[in-house]
Amino acid sequence: MPAVPKHRQPIINAAVTLFRRQGFARTGLNDIVDVSGAPKGSLYYYFPDGKSSIAVAAVEEAGRRVATTVAKLAEECSTTADLLRAHARLLAGWMQGSGFRNGCPITTVLLELAPRERAVSDAGRKAYGARLSILRDKLLADGFARPRAEALAVLCTSALQGALIQARVERSGRSIEVTAAELARLIEAERRS
Repeated sequence: MPAVPKHRQPIINAAVTLFRRQGFARTGLNDIVDVSGAPKGSLYYYFPDGKSSIAVAAVEEAGRRVATTVAKLAEECSTTADLLRAHARLLAGWMQGSGFRNGCPITTVLLELAPRERAVSDAGRKAYGARLSILRDKLLADGFARPRAEALAVLCTSALQGALIQARVERSGRSIEVTAAELARLIEAERRS
């Protein structure tokens, strides 16, 4: 039986936390070692291609976490509009809880590395794709035609990502909640018509 990769997940978790707080460039390998508690040699063992390979793993992990959260909300909420409002409350709470220091680890890494780091771009595309497909499916269940559901899923994801940045700058969750409320209103109005 192969050995359990003891330090790999703590390294990824530390990278997710650090990248969301301070970005890729400002996070050093020593920071990741300190936060993860892993020996420095573990970084090179699990991620022989260096820091960018840690970024790929962090984006993949953050993408899984977001998709899990959005999928859970999709199950709990009766409509996409309800899902958006519930997700906004969670996001605003998380941002406030961090003192508005945390951003989205996917976005922070992609802003710094895409498109020059193809593996990071691919991981980001998959992470966003998972979220988009959950929203699209919820919109389909709301009665939207597939092309419209796909377009609205892109709009919702892009608008909320922008609202996260604005919330961090303004040190307020208001932009997240306003964005979700307006998206919900747009979706509800279009659904009724």
